[in-house]
Amino acid sequence: MSFRKVVRQSKFRHVFGQPVKNDQCYEDIRVSRVTWDSTFCAVNPKFLAIIVEASGGGAFMVLPLSKTGRIDKSYPTVCGHTGPVLDIDWCPHNDEVIASGSEDCTVMVWQIPENGLVTPLTEPVVVLEGHSKRVGIVTWHPTARNVLLSAGCDNVVLIWNVGTAEELYRLADQHPDLIYNICWNRNGSLFCSACKDKSVRIIDPRRGTLVAVAQELPLGLASWRPGLSRPWGGGG
Repeated sequence: MSFRKVVRQSKFRHVFGQPVKNDQCYEDIRVSRVTWDSTFCAVNPKFLAIIVEASGGGAFMVLPLSKTGRIDKSYPTVCGHTGPVLDIDWCPHNDEVIASGSEDCTVMVWQIPENGLVTPLTEPVVVLEGHSKRVGIVTWHPTARNVLLSAGCDNVVLIWNVGTAEELYRLADQHPDLIYNICWNRNGSLFCSACKDKSVRIIDPRRGTLVAVAQELPLGLASWRPGLSRPWGGGG
């Protein structure tokens, strides 16, 4: 038997990655050290947002994608929350609108200037108040404009009309424990959630009904994979 038949040929065998140069990275950013399971960043075609350390409240930085290299410590931030920011999410319908959830139990929606920040942004477009404990998850509806989902440590999921600052749906009975993660399906008719009780749930928010549940799974992440009709869960 020849060696050629034993070893599977691959055109990637001798491909090696190279580290990106420093002037193409974002450096000297004081990323938040708050104890929360979050990516602490969000990106869209125009901006990169990063949750950063802040004294006397919560803040996140918004950088144009082209602004790489060393970031000045005095660079302006979005700093309207009175507690640490736990999650951020860009609006899929407007590249200059971003939502944030915080330990101060509020959700805030911000309008970022077209060319980025030149001064600190302290006034949100709208403040959404409905959670009794800190808000750790915010995620926009993928197809409907001005519809935002938030989930807090009160185990409650709220769906908001951002244009009127009103609750559209309150889902308070589906999760008996802390919600780790929430993800919409492609058309926004359902969402899936991963919970501390080791269950993944598929929920119809309009009817407020539980469509399906998978139990006793050691999960920390749930998401819908492109092309699949069922959600996927990952270990925490």
